[in-house]
Amino acid sequence: MATLIDSVLEPPKVMATPLPPANAPEVVPDKRPIIVTDNASMLFAPDLGVFDLTLSIPRGTIFGLIGPSGCGKTTTVRMLTGVYKPTSGEMRVLDEAPQHFSTRTRERIGYMPQQFVLYPQLTTWENLNFVASLYGLPLLGRHKRLEPLLDFVELQDARNRLVSRLSHGMQRRLAVAAALVNDPILIFADEPTAGIDPVLRHKFWDNFRALREQGRTLFVTTQYIGEAAYCDYVGIMRNGRLIECDTPENLRRKALGGEVIRLVVDVPHVRDAMRRLDAHPAVNQVQRSQREPGQLFVYTDDAAATLPALVTYLNGDSGIQVQLIDRYEPPFDDVFVKLLEEDAENG
Repeated sequence: MATLIDSVLEPPKVMATPLPPANAPEVVPDKRPIIVTDNASMLFAPDLGVFDLTLSIPRGTIFGLIGPSGCGKTTTVRMLTGVYKPTSGEMRVLDEAPQHFSTRTRERIGYMPQQFVLYPQLTTWENLNFVASLYGLPLLGRHKRLEPLLDFVELQDARNRLVSRLSHGMQRRLAVAAALVNDPILIFADEPTAGIDPVLRHKFWDNFRALREQGRTLFVTTQYIGEAAYCDYVGIMRNGRLIECDTPENLRRKALGGEVIRLVVDVPHVRDAMRRLDAHPAVNQVQRSQREPGQLFVYTDDAAATLPALVTYLNGDSGIQVQLIDRYEPPFDDVFVKLLEEDAENG
């Protein structure tokens, strides 16, 4: 059963335009988890649905739920937002069961669905104005809330354009703005970057980090494995089950059995270097690169401590020439595949 641990990542540099909150921030930070689930399941059939979901998400973080299409990500979001009632188990979001949300609690939640649901024959501004009316924002002074939203998602130039004439990426940005109209403290974004180019995906995550820096919590689902690096915590789903849940760094360590050092030596001494490294007490495993003949990957418990020791160890009287040595972080795609393979092997 996967759970989160109490560790946080250093927040990345934020590039997005700051979004001023509509309401004054709370004076006393709330330390309670914003989302807690305990063996929550939603069964559509005996082998179809979400099973035994257990997690705890701290406030003011970005939680990424990652997995292939059909693994249960959207079903999980729908349970957490009260659309689906769990078949069994418990869920608490903002200290309430989602199927019994009070009006006040619903007003504190933003939701960006996977499909675009705004009106194509209204303009960008008219759509935002409509969403604001649903939340009961007063007409007088409403622009003071909506104008910063257009700046935040960089749609000022398209404010009077029909949504049907917006590109897919611009429609996704408008959906983000619509999810923020009510100034939520908890935001669910279901596949927000699906089908958009890498540059725009990067801007989306800049916006998400800016929201996180304001103290908001984001629950983001995605099929893009590399986006795990942008999250504070990551849950990995497979066949309706949460198989891992931790920080990206801890997931990488678990998948790889520690940390990795990349080492490049002169090709004639590769075999000798592998033999000597295998004998070093701080080395757990050595693998030779299939692409670069002189490149080795060294697996160890602590790369920072082991790296300088290996330089001294190999540069002795062995004749081995160390051409490059540094800490290596494999792409999260490799980590994801490794964790899925281990889960499949364990049944």
